[in-house]
Amino acid sequence: MKYIDEFRDGALARQIAERIAAEVKPDHPYRFMEFCGGHTHAISRYGVLELLPPNVRMIHGPGCPVCVLPIGRVDLAIALALQHDVILCTYGDTMRVPASDNLSLTKAKARGGDIRMVYSAADALQLARNNPDKQVVFFAIGFETTTPPTALVIRDAAREGLKNFSVMCSHVLTPPAIRAILDGGRPSAGPPQAGSAPSGGSDPHEVGERGGHASHETAEIEGFVGPAHVSIIIGSDPYAKFATEYQKPVVIAGFEPLDVLQAILMLVRQVNEGRAEVENEFIRAVTPQGNLNAQALMDEIFELREAFEWRGLGTMPLSALRIREKYQTFDAEHRFDLTYQAVPDNKACECGAILRGVKEPRDCKIFGTVCTPENPVGSCMVSSEGACAAHYTYGRFRDIPVVAATAEEAA
Repeated sequence: MKYIDEFRDGALARQIAERIAAEVKPDHPYRFMEFCGGHTHAISRYGVLELLPPNVRMIHGPGCPVCVLPIGRVDLAIALALQHDVILCTYGDTMRVPASDNLSLTKAKARGGDIRMVYSAADALQLARNNPDKQVVFFAIGFETTTPPTALVIRDAAREGLKNFSVMCSHVLTPPAIRAILDGGRPSAGPPQAGSAPSGGSDPHEVGERGGHASHETAEIEGFVGPAHVSIIIGSDPYAKFATEYQKPVVIAGFEPLDVLQAILMLVRQVNEGRAEVENEFIRAVTPQGNLNAQALMDEIFELREAFEWRGLGTMPLSALRIREKYQTFDAEHRFDLTYQAVPDNKACECGAILRGVKEPRDCKIFGTVCTPENPVGSCMVSSEGACAAHYTYGRFRDIPVVAATAEEAA
């Protein structure tokens, strides 16, 4: 615990905050996006916002894997469990994401579906070994962090010749989401550049080239706090294009409060000096090239999808992965002939706008009243990385209008 405690030192945190306050220009509004939901929770949990000057604003990003999962993908998983008599397994947060017809995987389980929570992709593979007479489907979600374990179980299943195991792949990629934010939701000009085709020798961890996507308003930002765990896999090099093409600095940071504060200080300095570079605060875990073994495994098993729907960001090209034809027998969408159908979000939910950084949880009329962790209406309230869950858990008495009004009356 000593090693972790070193990155939670309150006195050091205040010193960094004082340095930020000393270096910011009073008349300049600083707008930085923490892409990853893990950073959002760290900022809320450790009171980072209270340490920052009022003209330094942190904006939530779309880096929450459960949050960006569209309703239609959850509907497919529910259909597998209720209509195809499979054992469906997935991560815990995914179980509670609201789907169509007031369902979720948890509610579908109550209706008789054999749906099980697992802690890892390896757990799903073991279920298939233990139940040879049942088809077992792993509903795989997440960014590049959770993709290598999924690739590993597909490779192991192929080597073992398992006939009752498949994966419903919903893995998405970080660089296209960053580009969508920086493009301001406007369709980009021209087709994807060479080397980004969803076949052959494409590099999943190197995507992020221009390609048209759904038009949505996105936040105006000056720089990014880059994700930690994703960057361990893909490295810091893939972010260079955002610094050079868009002139937006990126600082990769760990999840501890001192990591986040130091990253903010580094971003402030870049803005003040007119620089736009990729800097790595998280040097204890992230390298420029990332984990080459994990990248090779991902490239062996997966290729780029031509298009994939994201909650909040719409349908984006080359932004997600599918299983290569060589391993198609382990592709649940192919095995069960699944057809994806987009489903609109609940009209009262502002999750999509929150993921794009144009709104905050407190801007949603149902936040903290109708929508709570016990009764989530949108996915941002479900996940342990969701912005709404962070606000509710660590700052709900300040953010819920009803509570704020009551506090004012009491005062």
